[in-house]
Amino acid sequence: MRIALVTETYPPEVNGVAMTNQRLVRGLIELGHRILLVKPRHSPDASTPAGMPLAGGDSLTVHEVFGIPLPNYAGLKIGLPAPGQLEQRFEAYQPDLVHVATEGPLGFSALRAARKLGVPVSSTFHTNFQDYCADYGAAFAERGMMAYLRWFHNQCALTTVPDQQLIERLAADGVEHLEMLGRGADTELFKPARRSQALRTEWGAAASTPVAIYVGRAAAEKNIPLALTAWQRARTTCPDLKMVVVGDGPVRRKLEKQWPEVHFAGMRYDQDLATHYASADLFVFASESETFGNVVVEALASGLVVLTYDYAAGRQFIRHGENGFLAPLGDEPALFAGLEQILQHPEGWEAIRQAARLTARNYPWSTTIQRFAQLLQHAARPGIITTNVPLAAR
Repeated sequence: MRIALVTETYPPEVNGVAMTNQRLVRGLIELGHRILLVKPRHSPDASTPAGMPLAGGDSLTVHEVFGIPLPNYAGLKIGLPAPGQLEQRFEAYQPDLVHVATEGPLGFSALRAARKLGVPVSSTFHTNFQDYCADYGAAFAERGMMAYLRWFHNQCALTTVPDQQLIERLAADGVEHLEMLGRGADTELFKPARRSQALRTEWGAAASTPVAIYVGRAAAEKNIPLALTAWQRARTTCPDLKMVVVGDGPVRRKLEKQWPEVHFAGMRYDQDLATHYASADLFVFASESETFGNVVVEALASGLVVLTYDYAAGRQFIRHGENGFLAPLGDEPALFAGLEQILQHPEGWEAIRQAARLTARNYPWSTTIQRFAQLLQHAARPGIITTNVPLAAR
């Protein structure tokens, strides 16, 4: 097929949505599909002139639009295409389907242009924007945001969602045409063999010193202070426990001032990121706003002892006490107690780490990409998608 994939975020930006989009684009090309990637323009060095094919012949073509910086998020931009720009581009490219990965101004423009041309549209629900309103002092806007998201996704023949619980929640809110599409694990990049004692030494950790790590955006909705509080409380029984935070974002400087004993590693990429994961021992993730949580799977692939809440990726992949540990969603005392209990039984860590790695190996990206391609092929045929009916049943 010829697929136009429209997204507000894509590498070199580092976040779960950007990395997932890149995985899907690469996977679709490997399956023989051709992709028009529409995204905001960044710096001249990182951008591609509009319409210029990238490596791989005509399998991937990038069309970049004018972008403005997202407040409080350095490096992220919102795409603002000129009126009619996407309509002209789609008309020239003749896609079988337009897939909209983000619901911002660029995604809205793509939806409008595709519908005007009669091109089928699919989408992905990547982010719980309605839940973020309270985190950024705009709780009053939550209902309005949900109304917009419901309207947006109901204009699409298909919306893929990474978690079954979220499908049920969205369906209760009136969102239609929902299909489950999980994520995969890159076990070649993220693996225990990347463990580095040299890096641990930079953290002030000897070979036997336990190290906990958080990886993700340094943003209000990620609930990082709760993870750091869990670490601080656990130090009363395990004084040597180190804490590392990997990632950047609007609250990083504030956290650095509040938690001077925590090592803030900033943004890390590719093998360097994988080395940071593998060089830790425990992964503590207290976010309550994930649609999935790619970092949980990356931590499992890295062979870490994972502690997170019982929802999204945690519920999908972790069997409590076997390959990781779970706390009831929103139960802070249970999260605190969970970390303390883990630290009291280091003799069991190796079995947990091996089971975590095995779990990740059972969920390759190839399976997810094949299902994604199937769903898009069905969405490209008007009228074939029906709400919440599994693909296998069609």
